[in-house]
Amino acid sequence: MQQSSLSPPLFESRLRGLKTVHQGKVRDIYDVDAEHLLIVTTDRLSAFDVVLPDPIPFKGEVLTQISLFWFAKTQHIIANHLSGLKVEDVIADSDERAQLAGRAMVVKKLKALPIEAVVRGYLIGSGYKDYNLHGSICGIALPGGLQMADRLPEPLFTPASKAPAGQHDENIDFDAMVKLIGSEYAAEIRRAALDIYRFAAEHARARNIIIADTKFEFGIDRAGHLRLIDEALTPDSSRFWPMASYKPGISPPSFDKQFVRDYLESLHWNKKPPAPHLPPDVLARTSDNYREALRLLTA
Repeated sequence: MQQSSLSPPLFESRLRGLKTVHQGKVRDIYDVDAEHLLIVTTDRLSAFDVVLPDPIPFKGEVLTQISLFWFAKTQHIIANHLSGLKVEDVIADSDERAQLAGRAMVVKKLKALPIEAVVRGYLIGSGYKDYNLHGSICGIALPGGLQMADRLPEPLFTPASKAPAGQHDENIDFDAMVKLIGSEYAAEIRRAALDIYRFAAEHARARNIIIADTKFEFGIDRAGHLRLIDEALTPDSSRFWPMASYKPGISPPSFDKQFVRDYLESLHWNKKPPAPHLPPDVLARTSDNYREALRLLTA
């Protein structure tokens, strides 16, 4: 992936013809019309729920291209929010189109459900901490004697409720999810999330990548049909481990922002804004990790 001289790393998009409806940690979302939104994935990076001041070259393009790849691959499992419209259909200005090249998609307006659909295939992160304390993950009992990064007997669906901006999502059990969105949507989300994970994990393993865990978001259209939205199986929403260096008992290296987290942990930073700047070598290494994930998954 070669970055065009017309599209340097993008920290924040600015489109004159469309109204901004939301700016997240990574994505800028614009109103197109009554039926569509434009999602622009910038090169912003957040760590410990704080947006860092330095963009990661190519990151937004990588996230967008990986999401588009998985949206196409998983349509047989569940439909998604893509509209079929192209960026040039909604952006007339050539300079603005160049700014958005490879990092934007036009999607259908849907009602987002207040759930993070988390699927865990390996024992890591908050799941490992939960297991050490209770012998379970989110109330789901597991065999004794498991090590960090062990493969779980079966992938686990462990939902979380969406938290307000700047706060952490909260792990909940399936019954709490039913209370939030109803039994039919809860059951359909669980089925779809597990099916997508199993399908993607098999594809990735054939390309020497382990998808340790991932999270999905879902929305419903006006007819009440469930749709996969936001992003899908990217290094921002998943843990990708190189199979060659995977070893139970340790936290494996990954194709994501863990390298940045490790660097920030070495500093005397209180994990509150403003975040420190990243040195050039950390920016370059992180960018390389993202691009390698794209290359391996989609080659």
